[in-house]
Amino acid sequence: MTYQYLNTQALLKKHNIKPRKSLGQNFLTEPSGLHKVMEAAKLAEGDHVLEIGAGVGSLTYLLAQRAASVCAVEVDRGLIAPLREALAGKDNVRIIEGDMLALNPGEIMPHVGYQVVANIPYYITSALIRHLLAAEQKPTRITLTIQKEVAERIVAQDGKMSLLALSVHIFGKPEMAARIPAGCFFPAPDVDSAVLTIDLYDTPLVRPQDLDLFFSLARAGFSQKRKNLRNSLSGGMGIKTEETERLLEKAKVAPQRRAETLSISEWNALVAAWPARENTDAPATQATA
Repeated sequence: MTYQYLNTQALLKKHNIKPRKSLGQNFLTEPSGLHKVMEAAKLAEGDHVLEIGAGVGSLTYLLAQRAASVCAVEVDRGLIAPLREALAGKDNVRIIEGDMLALNPGEIMPHVGYQVVANIPYYITSALIRHLLAAEQKPTRITLTIQKEVAERIVAQDGKMSLLALSVHIFGKPEMAARIPAGCFFPAPDVDSAVLTIDLYDTPLVRPQDLDLFFSLARAGFSQKRKNLRNSLSGGMGIKTEETERLLEKAKVAPQRRAETLSISEWNALVAAWPARENTDAPATQATA
């Protein structure tokens, strides 16, 4: 599809907009980078899209040309007027001023099967992914422009997983769809970016009733990465090392292993072996990078 691109630089100059470092603002302005995001999103004409961090509308402008509707969320009040100007005449765009981390995705996106497409500030990557995965009404597909090194960690397979990667792999299939050079952004960040896509499963790879215990164990296991599971789980779960060793052996997981080496099936086996507890200390998707 051929797109019409917004003259972002002219809009920034007209409104004397200076990107705010405190908000992690690096506007994606180059058509080549924007095109990679659109290609990765694979939008159909009937799709409904939630965009997070709309900025002055560079990506929003393209999304509106393809999707049935776009809900553009922007936290910076100073960008709302330029954003509305840039999207004047785009009747399928709804602009919300607010912090996405404080908003309920399901409430602002009543459409079943909606997609998320966004160029987001690096510093909210982990929190935003957790927020979307924890939503009662989840998107079917997430397309994010994030720091390349973080995208590489998220797509890592068994043996190299972080807690964030484990969380993502439970709920969907992540792929690094494209790389975007720093020069495609204004101002240019210090590192290159990547387009990460996550196709969410109909049901997670962990039973819903096990998610709280699963993440309690995972957080404990990853809390001290240099320690083996016998020690990290003992400290994190508050039990004696002898009991932890017995439970690991019951799950057929060697006590000397480290959390990053376990597969999802091995984590599930550990959950099955662990004594059920009525209270867990956090919601199911409280993972960190």
